[in-house]
Amino acid sequence: MGFSAIDYAVLAAYLSGITIFGSQFRRSHHSVRDYFLGSRQTSWIVISLSIVATETSTLTLIGVPALAYTAYPRPEQGGSFTYLQVVAGYVVARFVISLLFIPAYFQGEMLTAYALLDRRFGARARHFAASLFLVMRALAEGVRVFAASLVLAAVLGASMPGLPHLWLWSIVIVGVLTLVYTFEGGIAAVIWTDLVQLVIYVGGSLLAAYMLVQAVPGGWTAIVADARAAGKLQFISWSWDLTAPFTFWAGLAGGCFLTMASHGTDQLLVQRLLTCRNQRESRLALILSGFVVFAQFVLFLGIGMMLHAYYAGHPLPPMASTDEIFPAFIVRSLPHGVAGLVIAAIFAAAMSNLSGSLNSLASTTVLDFYQPLARRRLDEAGLLGLSRWLTAAWGLVLIAIAILARDWGSVFTVGLTIASIVYGPMLGAFLLGVLTTRTTERGAIAGIGVSLVVMIAVRLFTPLAWTWYVLAGALVCMSVGWVASGRE
Repeated sequence: MGFSAIDYAVLAAYLSGITIFGSQFRRSHHSVRDYFLGSRQTSWIVISLSIVATETSTLTLIGVPALAYTAYPRPEQGGSFTYLQVVAGYVVARFVISLLFIPAYFQGEMLTAYALLDRRFGARARHFAASLFLVMRALAEGVRVFAASLVLAAVLGASMPGLPHLWLWSIVIVGVLTLVYTFEGGIAAVIWTDLVQLVIYVGGSLLAAYMLVQAVPGGWTAIVADARAAGKLQFISWSWDLTAPFTFWAGLAGGCFLTMASHGTDQLLVQRLLTCRNQRESRLALILSGFVVFAQFVLFLGIGMMLHAYYAGHPLPPMASTDEIFPAFIVRSLPHGVAGLVIAAIFAAAMSNLSGSLNSLASTTVLDFYQPLARRRLDEAGLLGLSRWLTAAWGLVLIAIAILARDWGSVFTVGLTIASIVYGPMLGAFLLGVLTTRTTERGAIAGIGVSLVVMIAVRLFTPLAWTWYVLAGALVCMSVGWVASGRE
């Protein structure tokens, strides 16, 4: 059908509306603490949904349906519901974080995750871990911005095929609009726009799923029959193949350790936990988010299964990769107006994740580096202004990385792999901090450094599945940290 004027109007209304809405929160903060943590008066339910929206990037919204759509030779490699084994690990990890990390974060006044390492080990460990976070988050978020550009490029390409450099203009539009309201509104804007965007992308995805069921001859019965014939209804794989990412063992252990790192040590999500009123509400927000995320993955994997059945009877659109399968269906097959709404839903996921990353990158830069290291102290107004401009600077960095990410491969796998390499060393250091009293600062730094080198080597020279990376990296970090501490 193509993208019509009505679709463009719907998309433009969303983009302008969410930017204006987020910018209104500028007057809600008067200090750096307000800008990065808010007033700690937000309902834990809103924060829980913000956590969901933040971890649901465009990688999830376009990558997971593509994963379920693709037919792999071995089902445990992907292309079926075996990914839910990883998501089950996500849920388990939230209970572990609630027991291990949240009590530590609420002892005293902490504004970032890495202040915990400072209190336990010292400033050097804090700066090392915070540096890793800045590099990892910038690279991973750049990939996510590029993933969002695939959507807009698919939209524009359907109605303006002659327009050059569609992917580049897409990156600029997504990055700049998100930067505007994050710059103005701080964490309050991020949390409340997250809530709006979650409603939009879940509603849009449900609408797309409904339209797919209607578009497949035979409806749901035919979709299930196609999925069964293609081997897509497998939920559990008991394989011990360490090169397969979606087995029961890799999924449960890998998903658990990945989420322990992402939600327990990554400032992007720890920042949400710190905005809660107290430990109890922080735990409730985190645990509820796990069950909502599980339901989301069922929906997104189901959409991929539906797309497989749909294209069994329809010609495939021209695509550079299967990552474009869902956006291409939206643009070419959904009715006018509906297509605009569903594309807006995908943008909602992209902008939600990006806004949280910008705010967390700026908070780490200001609170973990500038404040402890600067010789000249700024007053509160000056520090608030610096925080805003660092948000803008990180926005430009992420746009640049997104441009470079064009040739890095599958957006879903690349994004998770980048994070997983760094998460292991970081999680290992945090576990040493909360579980041991013997480990020293030198040991923690040695553990992080050796683990990082080992995980880069694992990525380059072994076929180990990425779902094992965080567990392996954490074990190396803890072992080296323990041994190095004993030699002092």
